[in-house]
Amino acid sequence: MFKNIGIFIKKSIIQDFEDKTLDALISSVSKNDINLFIDDSFNFKHEKVSTLKYKDFVNKVDLIIVFGGDGTLLNSAREYLEHEIPILGVNMGNVGFLTDIKVNNFDNAIQEILDGSFKIEERNLVSADFDGNQIYGLNEVVIHSGAYAQLMRYRLNVNNKVVYEQRSDGLIIATPTGSTAYSLSAGGPIIHPSLDVWTILPMLPQSLSSRPFIISSDENVEVELFEGPNENAKICVDGQDDIDVPYGVQISISKMKKTLKLVHPKDNDFFEACREKLGWSLNISKN
Repeated sequence: MFKNIGIFIKKSIIQDFEDKTLDALISSVSKNDINLFIDDSFNFKHEKVSTLKYKDFVNKVDLIIVFGGDGTLLNSAREYLEHEIPILGVNMGNVGFLTDIKVNNFDNAIQEILDGSFKIEERNLVSADFDGNQIYGLNEVVIHSGAYAQLMRYRLNVNNKVVYEQRSDGLIIATPTGSTAYSLSAGGPIIHPSLDVWTILPMLPQSLSSRPFIISSDENVEVELFEGPNENAKICVDGQDDIDVPYGVQISISKMKKTLKLVHPKDNDFFEACREKLGWSLNISKN
């Protein structure tokens, strides 16, 4: 199915990762009856990889292989989302739930995928509209006070009904993909990626009874910002740069129509990833 394959490489890997490892992975792919391409914005040269301008790249490739970690995959998703090109993640980092192919199993995994033994999983994205701006993320939207250990006051509405008005350091609206990212660190639940839901999680709320809850991502969510320690609140997606949001502004949260298409080996197992990445299988009695 895949004949023209693009590659996306974490910038630091080009400089810091062992050249022979990356070269071996690229050589492994090139043994098949395929063509390899890279966007010319990368300062990367390889005899088996052709360089294309961005427009030619997105029109040519039918699969993008990402070499890096989950952060690199998120960067590639933002770069090429509009073109809906399937993405395959190769984990060259530490903890990766999206980049599920390991370097030591790359040869077998890529051969199976190129032979047609794969599945495509569509992941939903979350969008935030505010003050004439729109931003989107795969993991989460985070609205916060912008000041360490200082509260902001806001009101949360779902389908035009008030859920609560409270003070907290901020609010996280996380997708199932994001449930194993920042939301997990903040005490949120792990959500299977097949579910079409959001986790809404207050960050260090003043009210001790305030707890995370889960709703359908088809609901209409709005956050009204009232006051905080600074002139503006902050909003960010997927750990990107903070954007100022004036108090008095209403933020509308919605599901995007476009989805991120992830390619997985057919035997990909979400719970196996949880066991491995989160240490569920560790025998604590030996520690």
